[in-house]
Amino acid sequence: MSSVVRSVVLFLVAALFEIGGAWLIWQGVREHRGWAWIGAGVLALGAYGFVATLQPDAQFGRILAAYGGVFVAGSLAWGMAADGYRPDRWDVTGALICLAGMAVIMYAPRGD
Repeated sequence: MSSVVRSVVLFLVAALFEIGGAWLIWQGVREHRGWAWIGAGVLALGAYGFVATLQPDAQFGRILAAYGGVFVAGSLAWGMAADGYRPDRWDVTGALICLAGMAVIMYAPRGD
């Protein structure tokens, strides 16, 4: 598997854990689903932290900055799937800009 494909897969897994964990906590607190949901969310958020360390690039700042673009787009997608949210054209445009920024940060050719 190429390092770019591996990196993209890891970003998607990280988004699943982070966004899913935050959503579980939201459900536990705001929707009164209880401590089991909150605990599952905390565990998922912890797993997110470990997944980020598996990225092929060793630069913490670069990984987290780039992941921000994935988080933005993934949050909108999660809202659509889990809560019936319908993004408008500006939401979609903003998410695409964030994903373009992620691609530049992570995959632009570098001389190192």
